Order: sequence, then structure tokens, then C-alpha cells
Amino acid sequence: MSKVTEFHIGVAQQVSPTLPLWLRVGFWACIVIAVAAVIRRVFALVYPPHSAPPRLAALDKLFASHAMLTLAHVLPALAFVVVAPFFVFRKSNETGWAEHVLFPLGLVVGITAYAMSTYSVGGWVERSAVLLFNTLFLFSLLRAYLYMKRGELLLKRQWLIRAIAILLGIAVTRPVMGVFFATSPLTHLQPQQFFGVAFWIGFSTSTLLGEVWLRRYRY
Repeated sequence: MSKVTEFHIGVAQQVSPTLPLWLRVGFWACIVIAVAAVIRRVFALVYPPHSAPPRLAALDKLFASHAMLTLAHVLPALAFVVVAPFFVFRKSNETGWAEHVLFPLGLVVGITAYAMSTYSVGGWVERSAVLLFNTLFLFSLLRAYLYMKRGELLLKRQWLIRAIAILLGIAVTRPVMGVFFATSPLTHLQPQQFFGVAFWIGFSTSTLLGEVWLRRYRY
């Protein structure tokens, strides 16, 4: 083992997250939103609502048309975001079990995301966002895994945090969609018109904030 690798291991084992309040609040807000979104989606698949607003009912019907694929995507995603804080907010020498769970979960989430993109509500605008950011997510996950195998724990942690930040983009899209839905009486925009824009805004925001996190603060 090289001296550089030994140094990285030593540093990584001592690293503990030191984040400003706004980043912590944002991270936990994304976790809560993601969990709530999955619970709502699963509940809608198991117990389809009969009095939902027309546009929401149309979305529920779309996801119900590929219910098994939806569950294969959202349930591993739920597990991923629940485990993620145990990696992010623990010292590197205390995260072994979490990262060994995150890697396979992330792989399943990424693969099923490609399949889910064939049913994109927002057409190619939404699909292009999914294809780009999902590829970045899987690339970051792969880099983290390779660095783990090479014993470069600091770089592994950096790339896995990057993957987590990208994945949480799906949570950021939710309030953006909420704004579009709330203003639709004025804009007359339909979900097919704004879902793609919401995806680009959500994933771009979470990815950029992830880079700010990694470059400006201890991780």
C-alpha cells in the first residue's frame, strides 16, 4: 500500500461531516420529501384513490399501468434514502454497513430508472434529464465502488456523496412541480408541459449543491 493511500485512509477514518445548517436542513428536507413521495405512490398503487383531482388521477393511472416496474424502482429508492444519512453523517470508519447496502440499492435504482424513463410524463424533456443525471448517478456510484476496492476511502466517500446528492434531485423536483401545479390556473400549463422542466431544475439544483458541499465543506 502506497504512502498516499495510507494517508487517504487515515484522513478518511477521521472525517466527520461538518455542514452548515442550511445544508443539513436541505438534506433532511429532501429525505422527508423522498420518503413521503414513495409512501404516497405505493399507497396509490395498492389503494387507488377514487376522488383525486383529474390531473393527479391521470398520473396515478399512468404509474398503475406499469405498477411492478414502479415498485421495483421506488422501493429500493426508499431504502436508499433511508440508509443514506447513516453514511453521510457518520465518520468514515463507521459507515461500512451503510455503503455496502447503498451500492446494490443504487444499482437497482439506476437500472430501473432507465426503464421508467420510457413512461416519462414530460416526454423527451423529462427523459433527457433522467438519462443524463441517472448516468451521472451510476458513474459516481461506480467510481465510489472502484475507489473502495482500491482502498482510497476519502475518494470513495466523495464520490458516494456525489451520487447521493444526484439521487436526491428527485426530491427537489417535488416542490418545483408543486409550484407549477399551483400556478397552472394562471399559466394553463399541463403536467406534460412542465414535468420535464421540473426534472431539469430539480436534478440540476441537487447536483450543483452536491458539488458545493464537496468543495467548500468537510465531508
